[in-house]
Amino acid sequence: MKRAAPAGTVAARAAALWRLMRPYQWVKNGFVLAGLIFGHGWSDSELVGRVLLLFAGFCLVSSGVYMLNDILDREADRVHPEKRERPVARGDVGVRLALACAAALVVAGLACAAVVSAPAAGIAAAYIVLNMGYSAGLKHIAILDVFLIAGGFMLRIAAGTLGVGIEPSRWLLGCGLMFTLFLGFCKRRAELASLDTGAGAGAGDGVGEESTVSQRRSLQDYSPALLDPLIWICAAGAALGYALYTLDERTVITHGTAQLIWTLPLVLYGLFRYLYALYARGAGADPASDLFRDPHLLVALAGWLGLSWWLIS
Repeated sequence: MKRAAPAGTVAARAAALWRLMRPYQWVKNGFVLAGLIFGHGWSDSELVGRVLLLFAGFCLVSSGVYMLNDILDREADRVHPEKRERPVARGDVGVRLALACAAALVVAGLACAAVVSAPAAGIAAAYIVLNMGYSAGLKHIAILDVFLIAGGFMLRIAAGTLGVGIEPSRWLLGCGLMFTLFLGFCKRRAELASLDTGAGAGAGDGVGEESTVSQRRSLQDYSPALLDPLIWICAAGAALGYALYTLDERTVITHGTAQLIWTLPLVLYGLFRYLYALYARGAGADPASDLFRDPHLLVALAGWLGLSWWLIS
């Protein structure tokens, strides 16, 4: 008869599983809520409940996808100066346990989406397929890798609009695409800068640049001369798209106000602050962490949400 695992071991394993889920990344699923806010649907309590359930479903699905990604990348992560601390790479969580938990999270997330609607479940399934393709090797193809990252965000927006019967604004979709491409290219720029400066290399471990490039082979096809114009094009496109969205006749009719243009300075400040963090502080590799580490970004986001809510409520 097997002896029960010591309480400390169980607690440590539970903590490792929690880290493996990466709950701090759930902020990215806030894109699911965009349709509820800008589709003027928060006054419908039933709709709010469905969107919140869908948000929870995407949190579960995205955590499951992160687990599957860590399983697939465990060998490469073990020679990476930072990623070797991930629970699967360290051996804190076994592959079989991680796989079982990932499957349970994905199934639970899809079930939540299915309760909301069949289209929502289909979009959630497409999100899983997209991420599996990314993890399986598409992330090593330059440019396509960033479009896949943006695609994950756009599927979240689609789930929170089309998945619950809200017709999304075309300007908002265009703005969302440009903004998520901006985040993706900033991520690659930050990773490239870390190679140029040798940041993140393990002390005396002989890994660093070689291991990072081998793990993200698409970085070999990127250069600052390519990424910098793409970043600025996407930033300008996102800002212009948002400005046009606030002035669009349909937006004015939907919200009963033409005053949303006053939120543009906060959007611009957030974009410019993110660019400052990228080029002056070496941030950008992990947008979720960067948001929580920079009080300026947090204030800009909170101010934008608060002002938008006040103007359209």
